[in-house]
Amino acid sequence: MSQILVERRDRVAVLTVHDPDRRNALNLALAAELAEAVRACEADEQVGAIVVTGTPPAFCAGADLTALGEAREKGLRDIYAGFLAVANCSLPTVAAVNGAAVGAGLNLALACDVRLAGERARFDARFLQLGIHPGGGMTWMLQRIVGPQQAAAMTLFSQVYDAKAALAAGLVLDVADDVVERSVQLASQAAQAPRELVIATKRTMRATAATSAHVDAVELEIVPQLASMDSPAFTERLTALRRRISSN
Repeated sequence: MSQILVERRDRVAVLTVHDPDRRNALNLALAAELAEAVRACEADEQVGAIVVTGTPPAFCAGADLTALGEAREKGLRDIYAGFLAVANCSLPTVAAVNGAAVGAGLNLALACDVRLAGERARFDARFLQLGIHPGGGMTWMLQRIVGPQQAAAMTLFSQVYDAKAALAAGLVLDVADDVVERSVQLASQAAQAPRELVIATKRTMRATAATSAHVDAVELEIVPQLASMDSPAFTERLTALRRRISSN
């Protein structure tokens, strides 16, 4: 039985972590299936963005404790493979956090470009309470997203954030009643743009995030910007815009 459900909504792929009996906890098989689903979306020219969610009542309750207890380095890296595939995805990604995101499940949410929270969302680092050091890049991702103080509150001081607290902390972009539908709507905005342009822009954003000077960002942007201006998509949109202006 598949543990990753894949649904296409126009040009948005909705990937649902589906193991509700274990609250969608990550094990080796599920992580491998998630990574494969992400790769399949990247290879599909008809997919322009990805939404990641979980079968209610949880988003993802972390790593399966049986798998975690037996894991050593290779096992940990194999469990990481699922959310790292999301983190490294070339397409825009949105996490529709519709329940608890715990431990490695928090990592899965952090791995997405944008997070939206449902009313039942809960964000819980949990690593120290289990007596295990954080892994999978959680400390790096969390500090970059919410800053050192909020990251310390969640990681060291065991603060658990509900949807409203996550919004106040900058952990999520918005809170929605139907978080999956809202996430699809958001993802559709990226999916409607020229696919290669979106991929190039996301790649540039990753590069400019590591720069410290404006001039370096200009140089990183100008090559792909010039390439986009030579694309058929730009020509078509420019022609359509000129027609609309001339008809007014």
